[in-house]
Amino acid sequence: MSLAGTKPLVAITQGDPAGIGPEIIAAAWPSRELHQWCRPVVVGYAEYLRRAASVRKLQLDVQEVANVEDAEPSPCLISCLTLGDGRAPEIPPGRIDARAGEAAHWAILLATELALSGKVQAVVTAPIHKEALQKAGHHYPGHTELFAELCRTREFAMLLYLAPGAPLKNPAGLSVIHVTLHMPLRKVFQSLTVDEIHSKIRLVDGFVTLLKEGKPRIGVCALNPHGGEGGLFGSEEATVIAPAVRRAQSEGINADGPLPADSVMVHARDGRFDAVVAMYHDQGHIALKLLGMKRAVNVTVGLPIVRTSVAHGTAFDIAWKGIADPGSLLEAIRVAALLAAKRAVSPPSP
Repeated sequence: MSLAGTKPLVAITQGDPAGIGPEIIAAAWPSRELHQWCRPVVVGYAEYLRRAASVRKLQLDVQEVANVEDAEPSPCLISCLTLGDGRAPEIPPGRIDARAGEAAHWAILLATELALSGKVQAVVTAPIHKEALQKAGHHYPGHTELFAELCRTREFAMLLYLAPGAPLKNPAGLSVIHVTLHMPLRKVFQSLTVDEIHSKIRLVDGFVTLLKEGKPRIGVCALNPHGGEGGLFGSEEATVIAPAVRRAQSEGINADGPLPADSVMVHARDGRFDAVVAMYHDQGHIALKLLGMKRAVNVTVGLPIVRTSVAHGTAFDIAWKGIADPGSLLEAIRVAALLAAKRAVSPPSP
C-alpha cells in the first residue's frame, strides 16, 4: 500500500505493560512497510520497549523524546514519547496490576491530546486489561468508551474492519458495527432503541463511504433466531430494528433488514454487503474473527480523531515470552494511516 503526500504521524500506545503490548510493538517495528505507511511514535515507557526488543532478540535502539516533533523513527530506531519522568514501574508479566492500568491509561490520555491538537494524525492502541484499568481507578468498560469521553463524543461505536482478501469476495472488505457493546447480554434487549440502531447505521455508512465509491450496502442483523419468526421468538425486529432501517432508508442510506444474523454474515462474505450492523458484541465479533482474526482491526467511529486498535487482548498467558504475533498491530497501523490519509482529503462533517 502506498499513501500519497506526507506520511501521517501515528501515535501507538504501549497498552498494558504486563501484557503483550510492548512486545508486539517491538516485533512490528523493523517492518519496512510500517515505515512506508507512516511515521510511528510510541507513547509509553522506553524501558519496556528495550526489554521487549531484548526478549525478541531484535537489534533495536530506543529514542526517548519529549515532543513528537523530535521523533526520528526508522526500522532500527523506536521513537518513544515517554511518560512523566520516564521511570517505568516494575510490573510482573501476565498479572493484573493497578500500576499497569495506570500506565496504560496515561498513554491513552497523552496520545488523545496529541491527536486532538493535530500533532499526530492517528492513534493506534495496543491492548489494555479492563480489570487493571478499573483497579487503577479508571472506570470504563474499555478503550472505546474512554476515547469517546476524552473526545467529548456522544455518537460513537465500535467497528471491526476486515480488509479485502480471502475468504471475502468484496474489494471494499467488510465492516461490522455494534449497536450495543460492553454489557451483560441480559441488558442488550432493553438497550436497543430505534435511535441507537439508526445512529449505528449512519456511522457505518459514513465509514464505508471513506473507503469505497458509491453507496455502501448495509445488512442489518435481527436480534432473535430466524429474524424473530414473525414475533414467535421476540418482537424487537418489528418494534425497534425495522423502524430504524426504514428511517435510514428514508435518508437515502442503502440499508436492508432486519435479516437473520447467520445469513447476513454469509451474504457479507460473498460480497452482497459492504457492512453489517450487529445488535450486540459477540454477534459481530465471532463471525468477523472467523473470517479473518489476524486481519481484523478495531476502529472507533464517530470520533473527531482516527483511532484503531488490535482485535485481540493482552494475552497474559504468553506475555513476555517472545512469541506474540504482531500481525494485528501492523494491520491496525496500516488502516490508521489509510484513514488519516482519507480524512486529509475528505475531512468528516462537523
